[in-house]
Amino acid sequence: MNTMRLGKTNLMVGSSGFGALPIQRLSKQESVRLLCKARESGMTFFDTARMYSDSEEKIGEAFSGDRQAVVIATKTLATTRAGVTADLAVSLANLKTDYVDILQLHNPATLPDPLDINGPYAALLEARKKGMVRFFGISNHSLEKAVAAAQSGLYDTVQFPLSSLSSDKDLTIVTACMEADAGLIAMKALSGGLVTNAATTFAFLRQYPTVLPIWGIQRESELDEFLRMEEEPPLLDTRMWELIAKDRQELGGRFCRGCGYCMPCPAGIQINWAARMSLLLRRAPYQGFLTDEWNATMGRIRDCTECGNCRSKCPYGLDTPELLRMNLDDYERFRDEHRA
Repeated sequence: MNTMRLGKTNLMVGSSGFGALPIQRLSKQESVRLLCKARESGMTFFDTARMYSDSEEKIGEAFSGDRQAVVIATKTLATTRAGVTADLAVSLANLKTDYVDILQLHNPATLPDPLDINGPYAALLEARKKGMVRFFGISNHSLEKAVAAAQSGLYDTVQFPLSSLSSDKDLTIVTACMEADAGLIAMKALSGGLVTNAATTFAFLRQYPTVLPIWGIQRESELDEFLRMEEEPPLLDTRMWELIAKDRQELGGRFCRGCGYCMPCPAGIQINWAARMSLLLRRAPYQGFLTDEWNATMGRIRDCTECGNCRSKCPYGLDTPELLRMNLDDYERFRDEHRA
């Protein structure tokens, strides 16, 4: 696998990174096998977070005996110095290491004041001084905040959603990070699974040699696909642009990316799946969604109390309750048509 420089960290990493959120859904044995195969195949950058349940523990199990061979980035949702410090202690124990390469502030609602002695940035400085963190990063779904973080010079890396669906406006983050020499990590490269032809986004992002995509991987077949593309990169030719244009037409506008920041729902609704069900039915094998279990899951949308919790948390400003109702109506029509 080719390597690339991750901004001013000067870390040299494989040009495809491993997004570890999906391994929450695997057993520890399956996860370790997948992680080790990725490392042996040239992937060296592994991204996780405290909120990804046991993802850190699985990475720790896989790499504790070969820590120097990988670059590990994790994230904290904490918004205070004490909270970041506590989260880091747990992360280090889970990862079975005494340092993380990059500690990222996880989608903060506002950029922290670097002069606040009780704020999260103060915790990053303290952790670096103690050798527990090598570099600082920030992840965000807001373009304005991501650009501001890059331009501030306070962060070594910025993580932002980028894919073949990204607008020209979204792509300004590429220039902002290049000018600041901040490493740019592309999350949601498949838009939560709605981009079903991975080659389109792979080829699109490969235009930008300073962008490190992290692919959410939970199956060996998915890992193999990305490894094959690393060996023989797909061309961004006329045919590929046609496929991208088709995706942009079908997925244009405001849609749920399945990021899960709206969760948990007080009414027990699985929002990060239910709010994009219409797209999943048409862009993925639909049979698995037409079960009694999924029928009951979608039916919980009727229990929505309009509390506004999900709407206020959505980083894309979606009217989530309305989106849920629309998806329930479409799900029931689709289910009835395909059961007939």
